[in-house]
Amino acid sequence: MSLVPYALARRFLFSLDPETAHELTLHALAGTQGTPLQLAYKTSRVEDPIKLAGLTFPNRVGLAAGLDKNARCIDALGAIGFGFVEVGTVTPLPQSGNPKPRMFRLPQQRALINRLGFNNDGLDAFVANVKRSALYQQRQTLKAPMLLGLNIGKNAVTPIERATDDYLIALDGVYQYADYVAVNISSPNTKNLRSLQSDEALDGLLAALARRRKALAKQYGKTTPLFVKIAPDLDEAQINVIANTLRRHSMDGVIATNTTLARDGVQGLTHAAEAGGLSGAPLLAQSNRVITQLRAALGDDFPIIGVGGIMSAQDAVSKIRAGADLVQIYTGLIYQGPALVTDSARLIKKTC
Repeated sequence: MSLVPYALARRFLFSLDPETAHELTLHALAGTQGTPLQLAYKTSRVEDPIKLAGLTFPNRVGLAAGLDKNARCIDALGAIGFGFVEVGTVTPLPQSGNPKPRMFRLPQQRALINRLGFNNDGLDAFVANVKRSALYQQRQTLKAPMLLGLNIGKNAVTPIERATDDYLIALDGVYQYADYVAVNISSPNTKNLRSLQSDEALDGLLAALARRRKALAKQYGKTTPLFVKIAPDLDEAQINVIANTLRRHSMDGVIATNTTLARDGVQGLTHAAEAGGLSGAPLLAQSNRVITQLRAALGDDFPIIGVGGIMSAQDAVSKIRAGADLVQIYTGLIYQGPALVTDSARLIKKTC
């Protein structure tokens, strides 16, 4: 059990600019992981193993990409009780992202809007941080280690016609260090990125990734699963096209969903008109709809990670019941604190 009540920390963090609070939290986690100060937030992990895509996840609750873009806090995040943690999105070259301010809280609806734009230190720094983590260095000796997903994207300066080049460079860089690789084609904050979800573009990208994965599997003697992260702003016909393409190119799973461009449920609130992706409670129903339609299109055996709007353990269970095998949280962690991880894992184990 963590030693510091999150309500106290949240009161302080919410008094700060959202991005300042975010960076301060990451700095604190990076500086305390692996030290006695980690007891301030360390929690016993709920054991509820499930095997998917050839991997054994210690429990069904993970951290979504975007919180730890540079893989600085892998061990600290593992101490919170996650069954798996996804870090990134990383791009081949460092980039600063979009101009500030670019993160906004909508506390009345327990929501966030961000337009960060894949700000990160680049592939070389990202991989170096992964290799420095105790999880990576000790995983051969750990019993049921937390799993690590590495999330990849394209640089903003790379023309969309050459996006595949960036994804292949990133895949080459992270492949041997990842338990799975997440392919982010759904952030609304990189110009034209979501066009990669269209039929022809997605077919070309996934074909190239599948070919490169085959070569990397031979090189490293292991087949690392590939998951594709999609948007919630898709209709049923688009979802069916994506499902067929995922199957055709032997992808191992899908992550549903990223943030939304819709503003349903937040109209009229301060910051509601800001550009960027909306996350948090208003996204739950929209994300669950996509999960349900994906499950119908993909069948029972295709792994789905459900993410979007989990603010309570009951919300996490709703994702499993909608058709997800695993869930991820991010905005809920900011509003509810680390207890959400344990509560969600415990209720999923009990009821699903």
